[in-house]
Amino acid sequence: MIIHVKHWLKCSPHPFAKSLFQFAKTIRNPQMIVIPFFHSSLYFVHQFLKQFIHEFLRITYFTPLFKSQIKGSKKQLYLYSGMPQVLGELNVVCKNNVRMSGISTFCGRVGGQTTPTLTIGNNVDIGWQNAFSVGRTITLEDDVRLAGRVFLAGFPGHPIDSERRAQGQSDDENQIGDIIIKHGAWLGTGVTVLGGVTIGEGAIIGAGSVVTKNIPAFSIAAGNPAKVVKYIKES
Repeated sequence: MIIHVKHWLKCSPHPFAKSLFQFAKTIRNPQMIVIPFFHSSLYFVHQFLKQFIHEFLRITYFTPLFKSQIKGSKKQLYLYSGMPQVLGELNVVCKNNVRMSGISTFCGRVGGQTTPTLTIGNNVDIGWQNAFSVGRTITLEDDVRLAGRVFLAGFPGHPIDSERRAQGQSDDENQIGDIIIKHGAWLGTGVTVLGGVTIGEGAIIGAGSVVTKNIPAFSIAAGNPAKVVKYIKES
């Protein structure tokens, strides 16, 4: 009934329907007058309380909860925006002074011969919406920087054969590849790295690139597939 009335108000050429429709649009979004001092003060209180609650939960809840599930020295781990999601069976080894967005997903391949391992070195940044699919191993060495929406694809999750995919079978061992991000490398926003790839020391990968082959040290690579466009210095 309500849907029919709404349709009539929107579509009817009758003047009464048009007037009623305009009146409904006016009253559906009432506005309150802004009182400068009151609302600016209220905004300050809102921001303070939001930040206080965020820090309180980060320190007392999310960080110790996450640290209880990972290995390594994990000193001065800084989580923000919650706690990363860990899917499947996965060993996470974390060193010191790591900054990590809670809006991240770490997934371990199921059914392998060994438990997949994600190793995170010292002074590593893992940005928001990062996703790591760990087939066997993914290694982030010291001083690595990952921007937002980085995808490290160590396994595809499905076999190449379409009939086996339709049956829900898992990928094959020859589709799995380790990923190594060497010391000081920097991956821009939206970068995808496929299994079997090593990104060299100090290398920079441009935003949106898809890395299918090894990238040499101290180079800048970009594109799909990513290719070296410049060398920063000789390795």
